[in-house]
Amino acid sequence: MRNGFRYLRLAGTALIVAAALGPAAPGPALAGQLRPAGSLGGPFVALGDSFAGGNLIPASPSGTPAGCLRSSHDYGADAAAAVGATAYIDATCTSASTTSMTQPQPVLGGTNPPQFNALAADDSVVTLTIGGDDVGFTGLLETCAALSLIDLFGDPCQRHYTAGGTDRLAAAINATAPKVAAVLRGIHARAPLARVLLVGYPDILPSQGDGCWPEVPFAFGDVPYLRGVEIGLNQALARTAAANGATFVDTYTVTIGHDACQSPAVKDVEGLIPTSLAYPFHPNRRGEQVMAARVLAALRS
Repeated sequence: MRNGFRYLRLAGTALIVAAALGPAAPGPALAGQLRPAGSLGGPFVALGDSFAGGNLIPASPSGTPAGCLRSSHDYGADAAAAVGATAYIDATCTSASTTSMTQPQPVLGGTNPPQFNALAADDSVVTLTIGGDDVGFTGLLETCAALSLIDLFGDPCQRHYTAGGTDRLAAAINATAPKVAAVLRGIHARAPLARVLLVGYPDILPSQGDGCWPEVPFAFGDVPYLRGVEIGLNQALARTAAANGATFVDTYTVTIGHDACQSPAVKDVEGLIPTSLAYPFHPNRRGEQVMAARVLAALRS
């Protein structure tokens, strides 16, 4: 059943790509340039996972290896263009974890070098979205979707992850926080002049109600639990940023009401079968623009 969901998810993505749907609904216009072009003085570097890479958003894949699926219009690229960065270096890669910062990451068709290889002493800005794959984001989605088929009106996913009296997802978040802290310290050591922004995850599930099965295939009783898991991860990231000399960028609050259950003209995050070119359960073009706008706001502060 779990493998069946994986195949359905990938098939849905392939269908969207093969059909070459039109571009996503336009997102909000990005803020004007923070400073005159080229005034940052050093490169703008983007690190992180698929939420930072804008998987499958046109134009994707961009750069090498192609298996990283990064887009030339991910939030880092949009923000770097808006501030007139002297150079933009995108090291993001799908499925990246904190380990991918210091170790090579094999992907389809090649290997992404350690993302820290992209850093240098003269960098001006470093953005980072990380932690979801350490917690087990993909496996969580697959497990909860499969369990919804046997108890749609209950909370089978919550019962699965809290069996025995311990919430394994909460424990995974707690275990991920020190790993993210080590990543932030590593960035500071390699790019000591850079403004470091730890960018959180946008709202995937509706803030109220039971969700929208089967578009987002989670049992009705599991939606509040899974919403709490994402909120808990973002809160842990915010605390970790504050304790390690980084600025946390909240992308969750601004995307409430633009979750995967909303209409194509409103949603910032796609569901199981994307309605625009984007990876399932990830930001679409509009979502990446919203995230970029929050990065720009943080840089102005």
